Amino acid sequence: MNKIELINAVAEKAGMTKVDARKAVDAMMDVTKDELKKGGKIALVGLGTMGVTERPAREGRNPRTGKTIKIDAKKIVRFKPAKDILK
Repeated sequence: MNKIELINAVAEKAGMTKVDARKAVDAMMDVTKDELKKGGKIALVGLGTMGVTERPAREGRNPRTGKTIKIDAKKIVRFKPAKDILK
């Protein structure tokens, strides 16, 4: 499902216009991005939890040359699904 399909589904499920559904989806995405940028967590009961973790620096290999390279530390977003998400 892409963003347009999500907007259409939200509009239909909530009984709202597509314009209002787009505003709601855009607002949810903006709030989620802002919270994750601050290093916060988003917990949606029944769906899962999103949070930022730091991946430590490590050594890797260049697949073309086989040469060892240094991979810098970076922050990544992790999603942990709820236990009963597919029930």
